[in-house]
Amino acid sequence: MSDEHATADVSPSTVAVFRPDDDRLATAVALLEDLGVEPVADPMLAVEPTGERPRMDAAYTILTSKTGAELVAGTGWEPAGTLCAIGDTTAEALRTAGFGVDVVPAEFSSSGLVEHLRDEVDGAPVEVARSDHGSDVLLDGLIDAGAYVHETILYRLVRPDGAGISAERAADGDLDAALFTSSLTVEQFLDAAAERGVREAALAGLNDAVVGTIGEPTRETAEKLGVEVDVVAPTADFGALARAVVERLHTRT
Repeated sequence: MSDEHATADVSPSTVAVFRPDDDRLATAVALLEDLGVEPVADPMLAVEPTGERPRMDAAYTILTSKTGAELVAGTGWEPAGTLCAIGDTTAEALRTAGFGVDVVPAEFSSSGLVEHLRDEVDGAPVEVARSDHGSDVLLDGLIDAGAYVHETILYRLVRPDGAGISAERAADGDLDAALFTSSLTVEQFLDAAAERGVREAALAGLNDAVVGTIGEPTRETAEKLGVEVDVVAPTADFGALARAVVERLHTRT
């Protein structure tokens, strides 16, 4: 068999992606295909809006996600004082909705925002608007800095029915990489595997694959649950995560 024929028969690497089943998943799948790998689309999170809106009387208002920014857009809500966003994606969504963003921490994380605001929020009312799975790091850090913190839950994150196809493929040794964008996606993956009766096999298969995470908190959660992390994205951006993991796959190959 010629080298040319052998190369043509090589199947692309399979990469699990867990983005919510909306434009984020479609964009992620398209990117992975452009990178020459086979996406395994397995949404682990679905958004259930609560209908709540952030308070409008705080000195500082914090939005932590693109989803939250999109939910407040066009509702008549207007932030008071300083508007803060965690991450460029959140900031861009807020600006698209017509809001002026005052603070985007250099480190796209709860701890990064706490460090940015620590010296100026003592005694100030701070509104945090986010999902029901937000990290305690943000609230605790602001409270420790002397802020009066109020949290509004804009949406709940739930696992969709049918999630877990990627867990079965991992259990079968048919998954080359996985892209985890939050601690919750790691937990939901393993919960879905357990429901399908393949948790241990899926965990073993995952640890034979290249596992990438966005952020240190996601890496820490994964490792506490027995998942070996190979790549941590240099920025809080899915594209950066995907490219870094595919590059690692090519190195292993």
